[in-house]
Amino acid sequence: MITRFEELDWQETPIGELTLRRRTEPEVGEEIYEVKLGDEYLMSSLFTVAEEELSNLGLAAVSGDELSVMVGGLGLGYTAVAALRDARVASLTVVDRLGAVIGWHRKKLLPVSAELVDDPRTTLVEDDFFALVRAAPTEGHRGYSAILLDVDHSPRHQLDPTHSDLYTAAGLRALDRHLAAGGVFALWSDDPPDDEFMVEMHAVFDDAVAHVVDFANAVTGGTSSNTVYVARSRGASAPPVGSSQKSAS
Repeated sequence: MITRFEELDWQETPIGELTLRRRTEPEVGEEIYEVKLGDEYLMSSLFTVAEEELSNLGLAAVSGDELSVMVGGLGLGYTAVAALRDARVASLTVVDRLGAVIGWHRKKLLPVSAELVDDPRTTLVEDDFFALVRAAPTEGHRGYSAILLDVDHSPRHQLDPTHSDLYTAAGLRALDRHLAAGGVFALWSDDPPDDEFMVEMHAVFDDAVAHVVDFANAVTGGTSSNTVYVARSRGASAPPVGSSQKSAS
């Protein structure tokens, strides 16, 4: 099979040249979508298992109904759509710094775009997730049932060095203010479980665990792995997650 590339979009962004392209993958005989930042591959629709497991594992740790969920990092949309497939989710706020990425989905350029943008529970927000969680919650905000984050490669390898503070105990405490009591923080990582980062997680959250997610790699013919960290807020001042919680936006 001849590999064919089609560039669907190219834009200069604050963090570099962003490219969306579609191509055929000879190893699997199917069409895939890829995102590159400069010369670096950010994501591919060929590998979505761990991105979906970020939602599945994170929301499995949340009790109750009428859940309010924030996703940091839109990307190809698989984490967000996996969250919407949980019938308990009442509202989904997806935050991405790059308006270009949000535009791809609004134009329905990607395989799951229609499912994402046509769902009335979805709100897409162009903003810096890291700046949002550093700031205090808005007055009256009751806290998210879950915050699911997939932006950086890992706690040690960030797309932007300004993100590094999130992966410290102080940064995690700032994020925790945006969770309801008993709410869940889940994080995708391309690296194996990081013991030093787990120390920071345990300093802030309860029930912190690093899940290793294995998936078949059709290109190499072997198995690849990502990590999904999941932890629970120990805050007691906000109302607990569950059916009594009103949706936050």
